[in-house]
Amino acid sequence: MADSAFFCPLSHEGILAVRGSDAGKFLQGQLTCNLDYLNLQHASLGARCMVKGRMQSSFRILPEGNGYLLAMASELLEAQLADLKKYAVFSKATLTDESTAWVRFGLQQGDAALQALGLETPQAAGATVRHEGLLAIAVSPARVELWVPAEQAANVRETLAAALPEGTLDAWLLGQIRAGIGQVMGPTRELFIPQMINLQAVDGVSFKKGCYTGQEIVARMQYLGKLKRRQYRLSLPVDEAPAPGAEIFSPTHGSSVGEVVIAAPAEQGVELLAVLSADSVEDDNLHLGSLEGPRLTLLDLPYELDRDREIQR
Repeated sequence: MADSAFFCPLSHEGILAVRGSDAGKFLQGQLTCNLDYLNLQHASLGARCMVKGRMQSSFRILPEGNGYLLAMASELLEAQLADLKKYAVFSKATLTDESTAWVRFGLQQGDAALQALGLETPQAAGATVRHEGLLAIAVSPARVELWVPAEQAANVRETLAAALPEGTLDAWLLGQIRAGIGQVMGPTRELFIPQMINLQAVDGVSFKKGCYTGQEIVARMQYLGKLKRRQYRLSLPVDEAPAPGAEIFSPTHGSSVGEVVIAAPAEQGVELLAVLSADSVEDDNLHLGSLEGPRLTLLDLPYELDRDREIQR
C-alpha cells in the first residue's frame, strides 16, 4: 500500500501549541527553522536543540490563530513542553498540549478526497491550503497531512473513507522513509544533531536566522564540514521493523557504527533511515543489532546534500 492511494490517522504524534503576542519572538530564539519564512500558506520542518546541539525534538510547525502549532512524536511532548516553559516565563507566550484539539490524517494520492472537503491539493513541500478550519500541508510528492479540529473529525473521516481506502501508520511511515525525512523519537531524544538526520536538506534548518539554542554547534558542523555521521536509507531482510535507537554494527570496525532513526515494513522486508558513520557505509558491511545480525543494504535517498544550497536558507 506504500505507493497506492490511502489515508490513515497520524496517531503517533501530538501537538504542542505556543500562543500569545510573543510566541513568534520566543520560538525564533529556540528553534532551528526561521519563523520569518512561515505564513498561512507555508509550514516547515524544524527542531529544538539543547545547548550542545543535540535535538530534543523535531517537528512540523505552522502558524495557527494567535501562535504556532508543532506536531512531534507524542512521547517527546511532555518533556519538551516542560523544558520550553522554563524559557518562556518572561515572554507573553503560553505553551499547552493541544493534542486533543486536533485530529490529523496522512493522505497519499488523496486529491479527490481533498477536493470533496473543499481543499485544493498543496504541491511543494510545506505548502499549506486552508478551508473552514481544515489545514492541508504538502509533506512530500503525493503526500499530504490533513489537520482537522476535533469537532469536525468524525465528518471528515467519513468523507475520507468514501474517497480512499484506510491504510496503516506503517504504510505512511514507509512513505516518510522513502522521502528521506528523519524524525526524533523517544529513544533518540538528545542523540542527534540536526545534520545527522539531514534536516538541513529538507529545509528544517536556517543558517541565516541568527542565534537560537544550540546554533553555534549546528553552524560549526555546517561551515567547517566536520560531520562524520549522517542519515542513510537502507533495507533489511526481516519481518519486524527495528525500534528507533536500535544499534547498527560493522564487523569491519568491530563495533556499533550507528542507530536506527525510523523503520517500517515494506513490500519485502523492512526499510529504514539510520544515522551511520560515513566510513562504515563505504565498507558496505552493516548488520542490525550485533556483529552477526541481519545484513543491511544501502538504498538511495531522493535528494542530495548540497552545503552551498543549504546555507542560503
